[in-house]
Amino acid sequence: MISGYLTKKWRSVILLAICQVMALSLWFSATAVIPALKAEFGLSGLQASFFSSAVAIGFVVGTLISAIFSLADRIPPKLFFATATLIAALANALITLLDPTSFSVIFMRFITGVCMAGIYPLGMKMVSTWAIRDTGLLVGLLVGALTIGSAFPHILNLLDTSGIDWKLTLIASSLLAIGACGLIPLVSLGSDMPKAPPFDPSLAFYAWQNKSLRLANFGYFGHMWELYAMWAWIGLFLFESFRINELENGQFYASLGTFATIAVGGVGSLIAGIAADRVGRTTITILAMAVSGTCAVTVGFMFGGSPLLLIIICLIWGISIVADSAQFSTCVIELSPRNMIGTMLTIQTSIGFLISLATIHLVPLFVETVSWRYAFAALAIGPLLGVIAMIKLRALPESASLANGRR
Repeated sequence: MISGYLTKKWRSVILLAICQVMALSLWFSATAVIPALKAEFGLSGLQASFFSSAVAIGFVVGTLISAIFSLADRIPPKLFFATATLIAALANALITLLDPTSFSVIFMRFITGVCMAGIYPLGMKMVSTWAIRDTGLLVGLLVGALTIGSAFPHILNLLDTSGIDWKLTLIASSLLAIGACGLIPLVSLGSDMPKAPPFDPSLAFYAWQNKSLRLANFGYFGHMWELYAMWAWIGLFLFESFRINELENGQFYASLGTFATIAVGGVGSLIAGIAADRVGRTTITILAMAVSGTCAVTVGFMFGGSPLLLIIICLIWGISIVADSAQFSTCVIELSPRNMIGTMLTIQTSIGFLISLATIHLVPLFVETVSWRYAFAALAIGPLLGVIAMIKLRALPESASLANGRR
């Protein structure tokens, strides 16, 4: 009986993770082809920023709508996931028919982002139904899937040896997402979803009113100040560094290095999930943010220098910058009423991605004013404030509910 349950559990969790990888490949599908679009269409820095930020803006809008109407706790999660993924896949594919410099492309990226509100938070809610003293591991696995999905377009880029046929990446990621729509109905849930609370828009403010949830969210916000700006610009950073270094096949190695830097975070997320369940959520998040913040400050000094040393720093940054992500979401799962988990996760991600919009647009300004050498250093502010928030959370009595008493 127990063996059968575990088999069903891990089959469903792994299948859900695969669906997340496939669906979330849409997030950075257009960002991954920015170097090619710059070369062919002369995209400006502002236009390139909107290729990333339009998705985040859409995600914020989508999550706010979802939170206000408690959609994540009202609509059957598999139906919500499949519908959102299909619409996002179609919007992403339509970009190949449009002028990359037009507003229509930015709008399609916005629609893709809106739909992400039915993919990322829903995946975490579904995996939480299987959690039995291993929430950190399961959510870590899902965030690892998010990380690999976000990195996947960069490896798709490598299939294009010319570096110009950017449509291949977009079409491939849309096909992957459509595949996720077909697979998600096969995922089983570990327990019945609790009845959603009566409709009350003020419930969205519960995350602010509850001090322990507020501190967990503040930690996440510091993490998000750093994460998506790094993911959005690390590819161009490596490309420019290798160009200055006159590295042969620099664009190829920049794409490969970007994929590795982002994807390795999936390993970091999984290892951190296992560790957090055993030694404590706040311990792991504080350690991860200390390392990632240090990398943000130091990576610029490798710009234009040894490609090997630069990649080593980027890989360390890639591991540490994601290692804490799942644990902030896990904190929300463990600190929230069960019938509000979906909404609380949606609120957390909504505000976090709103914050990420600022740094996605600030990095190009930093590059113009202080150069790539110092541009990423400002991202370290987020981890610093996040560490302070998690130290305060650790001191609260409510933190005893984290990781079965392992704070």
